[in-house]
Parts: sequence; structure tokens; C-alpha cells
Amino acid sequence: MSAWFVEIFQVVFVVALAPGLVGLIRWIKARLQSRLGAPPGQPYRELGKLFHKEAVVSKNASWIFRFAPYAVSASTLAIAFLVPVLVVPRRLDMVGDLFVVVYLLLLGTFWLALAGLDPGSAFGGMGSSREVTVAALAEPTTATAIFSLALGAGSTNLGAIVAAALNDPWTVLTPGHLLAFAALFIVAIAETGRLPVDNPSTHLELTMIHEAMILEYSGRYLALLEWAAWLKLFVFLSLLANLFFPWGIATTLTPGALSWAIVTLLVKLALLAVVIAVMETRVAKLRLFRVPELLTASFVLALLAITSSFLLR
Repeated sequence: MSAWFVEIFQVVFVVALAPGLVGLIRWIKARLQSRLGAPPGQPYRELGKLFHKEAVVSKNASWIFRFAPYAVSASTLAIAFLVPVLVVPRRLDMVGDLFVVVYLLLLGTFWLALAGLDPGSAFGGMGSSREVTVAALAEPTTATAIFSLALGAGSTNLGAIVAAALNDPWTVLTPGHLLAFAALFIVAIAETGRLPVDNPSTHLELTMIHEAMILEYSGRYLALLEWAAWLKLFVFLSLLANLFFPWGIATTLTPGALSWAIVTLLVKLALLAVVIAVMETRVAKLRLFRVPELLTASFVLALLAITSSFLLR
């Protein structure tokens, strides 16, 4: 198969499956709470409905408000191009660096925070302030946790890190990898607005973070922002699945290897979806002043992962 065809197929695969992953988490949560729940395909219906609705824009909003959904979507889509999801090595590995991914995450957060501030609503400003606080603590942890894996691989390239783990599978059981996994898992929860940091299913003004920033959006703008948020969750869970449990990812561009990579990735994502659903039915949302404490703990775990990687080299 052509390497560029595989690159495009991977991005289409990620973009198409992202709403389904969110729908699966919602469905599992409903079952755990003894509810019937919406089917896993419900997010696709929501997107279709939003894309057909008219976008209502506040008269106080500037061009930033209209441009932000496209900027957030584009930055998240660029990350999907760079993250190793189905195969390593890849043509885009030359630019798929850890720091590029972190800066793209910050770029999306920057535009989303600006969009929340732009209409001048109280809730939007509150959500933007909280989002920037979370990002300031979460992004360094993301870089530090993955950098602890890069020490063993000798490269900050995400594809090289996955390839190194495939060559030496026992490294995934080292203390450094386990600590880095715990740190990145906490960051993934915070960055994607899941419990206990944020509650994606609430519109209670005093507690929401992500929902407060997109409260003024409707129509296609809201659809793009929701899709970008779901894509971000898919990317983070793919990082957790492939950086720490790389078994099954394809190393050749054959149809059989790619098919097996798709199956194993879906299994790993389903398991992570179950973990998130179970956790969200068992824990309550943290009070806002407790969120920095949780993210600080994740940063400490990432530092311990780096220390462990140095000591065990």
C-alpha cells in the first residue's frame, strides 16, 4: 500500500471513529447506572442536526468568535496526522515530534479561550479562565510524561518511541512507564473535560469549564467544536494505548497488518472507554480549587517517571 494512502486513511479513520468513542462511553455509563441510554451512534445524529441548524452569533462577537471553531478543529486535526495510531514508521514521523503535538494542543486551547472571552459573557470568561489554568498545569505534564518515554527511545519522535517499545516489550512494565501512564491518564481526563475535573453532561454554570466556553455557539460552529473535543479524546486515548501498550500496531503496510492494527486499537480503546465510564460512575466532580492539586500530583508522577528512567538506564 502507498504510505501516503495509509496516512490519509489513518486520519479519516480517527475523525470518523471519534464521535463513536464518545457515544460508547456514554452508553456504558448509562448501563452502569441502570439506564437504557442512547445508542453509541447518537453523537453522529447530534452532529448531523447541528450542521443543518443556523448559526446564531452574538452582536458583540468579533471575527475571533467565527474563526475559533475552524482554528480549534484544524489544530486538533493536525495532531491526528502526527500521532501514531495504526502504523509505524510513517512518512510524517519526521514532523511528529512530542513538542509539536504539545504546541498544537496549546494552540487549540488558546483559540478556544479567546472564543469564550470574545462575546463578553460572564460564563464564557469564567470558563476561559478555568481552561487556561488547567492547560497551564496539564501541558507541561504531557510533555514531561512522554519525555520520560523518549529517554529510553533516544528520540522525542512519537513513532520512534512506539517502535522502541515494540523492540523491547518488557519496558512497558518498568516503574517509569507505569508512572508516566498514570500521569498521562490524569492529563487526558483533564484535557478532555471528563470527571472528576469537568462534567461533559452538565450545564451547571458554577462548575462547567469546556461547556462555559462554547455556551454562545450554535449550528455548524458548535458542531465543529464538539467534533474537535471528541477528536481530542480519541487522540489522547490512542496515545495511551499505543505509547504504553504498542502491541498490535502495524510495522508493515500490508492489508493484513493494518487490519490487525485496527482490531487491536479498537479493543484497547474499548477497554479504556470502560475504565473511564466506570470511573465516572464512581467518583464525584472535584471542587475547582482541588483540580490544581490533582494536576500537580500528575506532574509529580511525570517527574518521578523521568527520575526512574534515568536511574534504570
